[in-house]
Amino acid sequence: MTMKIVKHIGLSFKDPTAITDCYRSLEADYPKFFKMDGLSKLGFLASEMIFRDDPQRFVPREDVAVVCFNRSSSLDIDKQYQATITGSENYFPSPSLFVYTLPNIVAGEIAIRNKFLGETSFYVCETFDPELIFRTLKNTFLDKNINFVLAAWTECFGNLFEVKMFLIAREGAGPELTVEQLNI
Repeated sequence: MTMKIVKHIGLSFKDPTAITDCYRSLEADYPKFFKMDGLSKLGFLASEMIFRDDPQRFVPREDVAVVCFNRSSSLDIDKQYQATITGSENYFPSPSLFVYTLPNIVAGEIAIRNKFLGETSFYVCETFDPELIFRTLKNTFLDKNINFVLAAWTECFGNLFEVKMFLIAREGAGPELTVEQLNI
């Protein structure tokens, strides 16, 4: 089976403010963006760019899966949440942070925004592993109901804010996806 690249994007930001500035420049209307953690903002922003001109956008679709990967899971926001519950003198648990202490939230946010009803998943890997990602995408297409996979490597930890995103089709026009192309 071949997989075709419909669109792809690679983004890297120097800090969280740059992510928000980029979102504002798109003039997207999704106030929930400002409540998201950095990991979700990165994935959400890239998906906004991928689907911006799609005439089928916001039409419920069961044939689109969202599959995300990263190395640090939701550790960035987990550390922020930990700071709100450490020690009785500074105990101020923040429910707004707790919502984002699971990495699969980014896949869910993308699916909700775009009305994707197919599989959503998030895989945490030791390193960026194009071969593992390629195999996982190929396996996602084993579900005959899936015609498209939105695949992302999204990393938000410390001073690293990057996302690589591909919209992959089961068939159609466009270059064939290879392991090497995942390294954009």
